Parts: sequence; structure tokens; C-alpha cells
Amino acid sequence: MAEVLVLVDHVDGQVKKVTTELLTAARRIGEPAAVWIGDGAESGKGALAEYGAEKVYVAPAELGDYVVAPKAELLAKLAQDKGAAAILVSATAENKEIAGRTAVKLGSGVLTDVVDVNAEVVAEHSVFGGATITHARVRTGVPVVAVRPNSVPAEAASGAAAEEAVSVEVSEAAKTAKVVERVAEEQGERPELTEAAIVVSGGRGVGSDDFSVVENLADSLGAAVGASRAAVDSGWYPNQFQVGQTGKTVSPNLYVALGISGAIQHRAGMQTAKNIVAVNKDPEAPIFELADFGVVGDLHTVAPQLTEEIKKRK
Repeated sequence: MAEVLVLVDHVDGQVKKVTTELLTAARRIGEPAAVWIGDGAESGKGALAEYGAEKVYVAPAELGDYVVAPKAELLAKLAQDKGAAAILVSATAENKEIAGRTAVKLGSGVLTDVVDVNAEVVAEHSVFGGATITHARVRTGVPVVAVRPNSVPAEAASGAAAEEAVSVEVSEAAKTAKVVERVAEEQGERPELTEAAIVVSGGRGVGSDDFSVVENLADSLGAAVGASRAAVDSGWYPNQFQVGQTGKTVSPNLYVALGISGAIQHRAGMQTAKNIVAVNKDPEAPIFELADFGVVGDLHTVAPQLTEEIKKRK
């Protein structure tokens, strides 16, 4: 069975959820082989094995000190040396650039913002804000596929995670852009938005930059906080918390939309949530077409009552 290379996303040795999703997708195609770039491989091997990685290719840590070009050279070399059936990466801004560069080096094609992929490496895309589903495949060479986070449900499956050190002779041109400093973003107690099991988002209906009504409900549920584009554009909440077509894609078990009308670009970022609860004063709001449960009412009345009830039941 041919190997499927999976570029590992990790922070301080902790494997990110999207990598477990990629390993799940890779098992449909062939034998998953994780590619670890940077420090902390020993810490992350357990998680990779839990989701089916048969091999873990560990590159020299210094490769992580450069921007995208050396990583693309490594993936291209591994794909050629191992006869890979496909290469899977997460569809982040950096990884999509890595995917494109890798495809050029392999003389193959790249598929980005994929929401699903099958055993024949036919990729599914959700386009026009989720209104249309399309399918595409790479006809020549090793397919390079960038998959959106939270698109493929992660499923555990035991793997050997046999470690193998790999190296690549990085070209001088690839070394021209180097990481000179890393600044850790201050992280609160809330879970990361794209990996949270519960997300509470606020929209135009919040009415001001006082997002406490959204944050209080989120904290009572142990949830992440999100925001619609309208709220972000109004300066009410930081743009890194925007959910939607031009923001982040989430797929939690529970998504609570407070004062969000349900514009198509927002729906594209959250419509795969398992359960959707909407609170809106407008009974004709499009979000109710998508919601599993809806409350027609003022979020400033409904959300605090809900928060109090949740606290009572803890």
C-alpha cells in the first residue's frame, strides 16, 4: 500500500486536532505517514500513533527556522523517494503556500480548501458559501491536497508510528526567508476556536463592543467565542475570532449563534456543526433555516437566562 504523507501541525510538541483529521482522511487512500518539522516529535508520536500513523518522518529541527520553501522541498523529496500516493496538509495560509510550491516541484496539481477526499483522491469542495458542492482530482503526478480544518471527523485507529529521520539538501534560494523571532500569543482559558467542541458566537445583534453576554455564556459551557463578520467589521471583536467564509471554519458538536442573521458567508464557516442553536429577534432570519433549535427573542434577555440555568445545573 502506497504511503500518504501528512504534514503535522503542532505547537510545543502537541499535535493539533486538524492533523488527526488529516490522518483519518489519509487512511482512506493508503498508509498514513506523518511528516514532522520542528522540535517536539517525541512528545507527539503517541497522538500520531493513536490516529493511524504507520511512520513518522522527522526532519531536522532547523528546517522549522525557515519559512515555507524548505518544507516544500522536503515534502517533494519524500514524495519522490517513497512513491507517495498523495500529500495532505491543512488548509492554513502557510500550508496552502507549501502545497502550491510542492506541487510545482513535483510537476503535479494542488487542490485547496477541500472539505472531503475519497480513496481515489477525488476531492470535494464547498463553494459559493456552501450553496454548491464540486468535485475535482489531480490528473498528473502526486496529488497535493489542502484540507479545511473541521471538515473530516477524526477517527482513532492504532498505528505503529515508526520513527525515521529524514533530511533534505535545502537550496540556497529556499533559505532566503528565515524566521527571526517568535512571539507567543496570549492564550486565555477558553479552547481554541477551530478545535473547540462548543462555540458561542455573537453577531450584529450584540449591538456594541461589550461582548460579555456572549463570553459569559461561552464560559458557562466551557466554549470558545466566535464572531460574525458584521461584529468584527464593526470593531466589536478581534478578527482572529471571525467565523465564516473569510474567517475560520468551525465544526463543533454545538454551535450557538447569538444575534447572527445567518448570511451565506457566515453559514459557510459553521454549517457542519452537529447541533446549531440560534437566538434572534427576527423570526425570518436565515439562520433559523439551518438551526436545529431556535429562539425568537432578544439575545440580551435569552442568553443571561440560559447562562444562569447552565450554572445552576453544574
